[in-house]
Amino acid sequence: MRTAARALRKEDWDLVLTSPLGRARETAEIIAGQLGFDEIHQQELLIERSFGEAEGLAYDQWKSKYSNLDQIPGGESKSELTARSKLLLQTFASTHPGKRILAISHGALIRTVLAISSANELPREGERLGNASLNIVSHQESSWAVTKYDLDPLSS
Repeated sequence: MRTAARALRKEDWDLVLTSPLGRARETAEIIAGQLGFDEIHQQELLIERSFGEAEGLAYDQWKSKYSNLDQIPGGESKSELTARSKLLLQTFASTHPGKRILAISHGALIRTVLAISSANELPREGERLGNASLNIVSHQESSWAVTKYDLDPLSS
């Protein structure tokens, strides 16, 4: 994460928001510290998708037990994740208008935000977002657009 922080510039961001989950929070603390931000704001909507009973299982394990992520007991369905992602974007636009937000989150949520912001063009089928990759979406009037799309982790 320190390498990721070195690839970022403080002047490009107005605030840092993070998921409250441990790994994202730790990443946000490292990045904010290296960039010189005094505050990190926790945003509950940035949490990872809930996989219910499949939490903690390896991909092969849950895939053999459940044929569909939307059918895992206690899990967050794709439509629920999409609704939460739309609410997140609306919250960003209304709570921090015009601000450049560095948001630290998780794969499923990021993929969904990218899909919403690109009219389902991104990410493409089979593409996997690398940890510490930087993707940028921007808000113009009443819509969102992907302005930077990167699968690979940040590097110096």
